[in-house]
Amino acid sequence: MTSPLRLLSRRTLALAAGLALAGVAFAQTKPAPKPAAKPLNGQVVKIAWIDPLSGLMAPVGTNQLRSFQFFAEKFSASNPAGVKFEVIGLDNKLSPTESLNALKAAMDQGVRYITQGNGSSVALALVDAVNKHNERNPGNEVLYLNHSAVDPDLTNSKCSYWHFRYDADTSMKMEALSSFMQDQKDVQKIYLLNQNYSHGMQVAAYAKETLKRKRPDIQIVGEDLHPLAQVRDFAPYIAKIKASGADAVITGNWGSDLALLVKAANEGGYNGKFFTYYTGVTGTPTALGTGPAGRVFQVAYSHYNVGGPMTAWMKEYNDKFGDDFYTASVIRIFESLGQAMANAKSTDPVKVAAALEGLKFQSFNGELEMRKADHQLQQPLYVTVWQKADAKHPYSPEKTGMTLVPVKEFPPYVSSTPTSCQMKRPGA
Repeated sequence: MTSPLRLLSRRTLALAAGLALAGVAFAQTKPAPKPAAKPLNGQVVKIAWIDPLSGLMAPVGTNQLRSFQFFAEKFSASNPAGVKFEVIGLDNKLSPTESLNALKAAMDQGVRYITQGNGSSVALALVDAVNKHNERNPGNEVLYLNHSAVDPDLTNSKCSYWHFRYDADTSMKMEALSSFMQDQKDVQKIYLLNQNYSHGMQVAAYAKETLKRKRPDIQIVGEDLHPLAQVRDFAPYIAKIKASGADAVITGNWGSDLALLVKAANEGGYNGKFFTYYTGVTGTPTALGTGPAGRVFQVAYSHYNVGGPMTAWMKEYNDKFGDDFYTASVIRIFESLGQAMANAKSTDPVKVAAALEGLKFQSFNGELEMRKADHQLQQPLYVTVWQKADAKHPYSPEKTGMTLVPVKEFPPYVSSTPTSCQMKRPGA
């Protein structure tokens, strides 16, 4: 007869064996653990640069591509995410159609970050194309980093989750410039001369609107829009400006369109003031020369003599390329990308975009913020004047002996303008 104790032991062993077998079966059916996330350290982030390398604006494009590649190397060596940046240059010939071809070529190479800035007409085409691509290709999104295209529509009616602007838009710059002009009592008659595309039209429109608020005594005595990057002789325009009696010109022209305009003004004997957005861009310093000292003003988010780490960077860039660095938004792009990728612990554009929204980061001239509502960088603006370089303001572009000297700084809240953006975010 089996004892109760022995019977209990057998049952216990059987139960243990059953549990062990069940554990084996459970272990066999349990899903394999997900692989650990790939560390960011050393990941290569490719950025396609899409801007002109041919035509009249090629000198500007060449300078900016060098700028991106120069700072890609610098920030690859030191950024909080530990990533490596690589910039691929694609010539868009300043054409929206060519830009879309370049975008496709970049995406075919697996590039998920693009940058562009020369021409708001191009920018608007790229925003539309990126929006459509991202909607149709979830998991393979592309992020557009705008370094210089300043049409306000890009962060208002045409705003996009996939677009971030690092320059100050046309309305922000005109807000600062018109505030400065409130104290320019010798300016009584203005001529508006701008390029015939979205940016130029916006400059003219915001000039009229802000001056009406701040200097209603100023007369607009003439207005012209001319073809973008096609005019080689601005003498007829200078003749019209002189005939109008204008004592100042407001222009958003850039590149050859500004260089050739001021060259024609010098040759035509026009002695009025110029209020500009892009005096520091390739070719314009040489065209200005020494003649218009004290009469040419620029509104921008940086300038040649801003100081800080920029002083050493500009010298190094000039020593390396024999050219001047002036597109400071390049630095902000790498600063914010590195920080956003570190915060997101990812290089995925969807996660990086979320980390960029509302991001506050330190730049060469203080803390900046990427406004979440419309992806417009909030930053100080400077009004500078063209005059002889001196010990306090020593940097001389294009070896002219001249420079841009700051005469007024506007903190971000002064030049910040409201937005009508209705942002559509993924998953909303």
